Amino acid sequence: MLGRKERDQLELFITGSLRQLIPDEHILVRVDAVLDLSWLRDEITDLYCIDNGRPGIDPEVAVRLMLAGFLLGIVHDRRLMREAAVNIAIRWFVGYGLHEPLPDHSSLTRIRQRWGAERFRRIFERTVQACVAAKIATGEVVHLDASLIRAHVSWDSLAVRHVEAVAEANDEALRDSRQSGKFKKVCVTDPDATMATNGRNRRLEPAYKQHTAVDDVAGVIVDVEIATGEENEGMAVAGRLDAVAATTGQAITTATMDAGYAYAKVFRALEDREIEGIVPAKAEPPPGKVIPTRRFKFDARHNVARCPKGKILRPKGKLHRGAFQYFHARAKDCGRCPLQARCVSPSRRARVVVFNVNHPSLLRARRKRSRWSNREERLYQRHRWRVEGVHGEAKTWHGLARAVRRGLDNMRIQAFLTAAAINLKRLAAALISLICAVLTAGVAENRPPRYLTVQ
Repeated sequence: MLGRKERDQLELFITGSLRQLIPDEHILVRVDAVLDLSWLRDEITDLYCIDNGRPGIDPEVAVRLMLAGFLLGIVHDRRLMREAAVNIAIRWFVGYGLHEPLPDHSSLTRIRQRWGAERFRRIFERTVQACVAAKIATGEVVHLDASLIRAHVSWDSLAVRHVEAVAEANDEALRDSRQSGKFKKVCVTDPDATMATNGRNRRLEPAYKQHTAVDDVAGVIVDVEIATGEENEGMAVAGRLDAVAATTGQAITTATMDAGYAYAKVFRALEDREIEGIVPAKAEPPPGKVIPTRRFKFDARHNVARCPKGKILRPKGKLHRGAFQYFHARAKDCGRCPLQARCVSPSRRARVVVFNVNHPSLLRARRKRSRWSNREERLYQRHRWRVEGVHGEAKTWHGLARAVRRGLDNMRIQAFLTAAAINLKRLAAALISLICAVLTAGVAENRPPRYLTVQ
């Protein structure tokens, strides 16, 4: 017999909680079991007037709304509030009944502006500390990598800033660049976003760069920071290593990075902190007509360099930018050398090479790379799918492929909330695994399961 269902529902009566209508395996149910925001009110009390003004939104409600959006991949405030109006899981997660009006989407914008990025970093750090307490992160072995995030701007907002025009409008120091014809594309709607690309064969796009550190145990994000797209990866390593140690309360023993971090200053930062660095060397460029600097041997003990023919180059002048030292050969040595045509520029009488003051650290790292054991090889393989997998997860499922709002602070808030959402997923999965393990052990011992309390 063909059934029929009447769709008219004039009234809706519910006895009990909305929780009864939500499946136990729903992501918001799992995260609610591990989410603790009881500390948040004291954290932001100083931003509000105690006895004047209209009562604001409960801070825990605001953060739960934002986290729900990132957990479900709904990163735009307007769309999130439209979904929350009809989604009982979101209403239950933030503590609103079916009859209660939800906050306006603009309230979330004002809250982000009032709180600032650092308080959202504190929310993220709390999730890291919760993961450390649950023993799914230790902070001892971390994987560092950077990823580009497309800025929230259109191609029409890009403008070309010519150096010639800037030179005419400013001092004489810039006038020398007229002949070079240099120019730079800038974004007029989001000046913090800079042109960058993640491949030589790909076009430049306005983007931000996210520096991420992932723990090796369960893929917990232990640190995240946003910079402009043109910032080099090596510039941020020292600060990120210190931030990871401060957040986890544990000294890093091993750090893995890809070849994009194989700079002398990076290896020096690792040595200063007594951290084992697992970083492959940069690919050697193809041989050219000019003898490259890598053919010159650097003697750190005597602070000299030796050319392919064994002649000594000595340091001369002050450090350039505080990090680079010029080494000059003698004119009579180069004048008698059979390699002079390939080694010395026609405009000079002797060869000059430049070495970073941290070059000895780079040499030691290269020697270590040639002696990698199976352990180092396995750790670097884990780097590939640990940290790069987190970047893919954040961009595919949590909306981090593109910035939602403009400005560096807004981009940082988006990154912090995305990382917090991923960590809460890891923490919830660990809790479920613990419960299943205890229940299985109880069945094996033929005894009833006990109620679990996770600190």
